[in-house]
Amino acid sequence: MFEYEVLSKDRAKNYSRMLEVLPHYLSKDDTMITNLANVSALINFYVDAINWVGFYIYDGSILTLGPFQGLPACTRIELGRGVCGVAAKTGETQVVEDVHSIENHITCDAASQSEIVVPIYHKGSLVAVLDIDSPIKKRFGTLEKETFEALVRAIVDKSL
Repeated sequence: MFEYEVLSKDRAKNYSRMLEVLPHYLSKDDTMITNLANVSALINFYVDAINWVGFYIYDGSILTLGPFQGLPACTRIELGRGVCGVAAKTGETQVVEDVHSIENHITCDAASQSEIVVPIYHKGSLVAVLDIDSPIKKRFGTLEKETFEALVRAIVDKSL
């Protein structure tokens, strides 16, 4: 749909461009899986220094692996377990500077050092979580939190 430009060294500029093109890859006419597959690919392209990005979909009792980019991952996560499970249970974005400092962290890729997880709610109900890992400690901060929360709002508004 779009010609992809060379990425900037300015993360904020890359994130802005990602959010700008995102609506063109979301449609209520497509399945949630289709939309999330495109979103994981967009994030993988526009966000540097990450080693895994994807979604865990809530089936009413457990999070199950959805579309992603990266190495094979855990397929089922209980609410409250790991960073994804905590985000799902609390409804709050989780930013973890050092995943090794988390007692119940679930290790899928040993290279992961930091993580951000954003819960996705539609009409007051948990739908999924967006999970992004980095091989760099302290990779995610306020800019990423705000960007990925805006991205999740776009997913809900344009595709659910």
